[in-house]
Amino acid sequence: MFSLALIVAATLSAPAQILYKITGNGLQKPSFIIGTYHLAPVSFVDSIPGVKAALETAEQACGEVEISELTSNESVQKMQAAMMLPEGQTLDKLLSADELSRLNALLKDLLGVDLSNPMVAQQLGRMSPQGLSTQLTVLMYLKKNPDFNPLSSFDGYFQQQMVQAGKPVKGFETVDFQVDVLFNGTPMEDQVKGLMCVVDNREWQEQMADDVVSAFFSQDLKAIEDALEREMGNDCDSKPEDKDRLIYNRNANWLKMMPQMMSEKSTFFAVGAAHLVGEKGVLEGLRKAGYQVEGMK
Repeated sequence: MFSLALIVAATLSAPAQILYKITGNGLQKPSFIIGTYHLAPVSFVDSIPGVKAALETAEQACGEVEISELTSNESVQKMQAAMMLPEGQTLDKLLSADELSRLNALLKDLLGVDLSNPMVAQQLGRMSPQGLSTQLTVLMYLKKNPDFNPLSSFDGYFQQQMVQAGKPVKGFETVDFQVDVLFNGTPMEDQVKGLMCVVDNREWQEQMADDVVSAFFSQDLKAIEDALEREMGNDCDSKPEDKDRLIYNRNANWLKMMPQMMSEKSTFFAVGAAHLVGEKGVLEGLRKAGYQVEGMK
């Protein structure tokens, strides 16, 4: 298990690489962009040089989805519904006996119970394979890091701070768009395959999560990119079209929206760190558009 205290202490002397200032290309005021990660605690904010000054300077915030929409009862219900199978379908009808046995073995280790338990079957047995895959990755992380609180995470902190300061917040996307991209864009056959890839490659999944978390706490975007790009060399590796749908196409859409936002008001952007890295990442896209993008010091 990693020691958060040791990693945070190490970052205090390292140059910040997840928070960047955006200037040039006609901007009258600087804007800022930070990479977030859903397995990072809110307390990590204190280890990021310049973040409080950036929040004070910025006149508005923008996240992937505007926080009041994301947390509304209607949106929560939409997300929950998107993670469930159609009425009348259950996982035991989608999986073979062998696949179900392998899934139950993992659930037994993570939760102490499996789908033979009626309560577990009622809650998890009706989830879509893709929805359950997401849940399993979080459960595996919590098994190794029981002190982590998934309800108090890094992702929404920055929008919340701006709201408390009386500043406006925006979102690049709607909840409906994210539901469509994240949950409705994958055929059921591929969802089952993805679920079994999580089930059958637990050690690899856990190692990748550890590597991404360690890289994030070190504020090292290159290491984050390397961890996310690592492949198993089998059918479980992401397809190019999946990366386009989940990352690159969305990056391109955001890059079209950012210039007007930044020209109107100094903006604090907070998006998943995976969207910042690489040749098709938002940072490189901003540079190609003529902006200066520099790590905060």
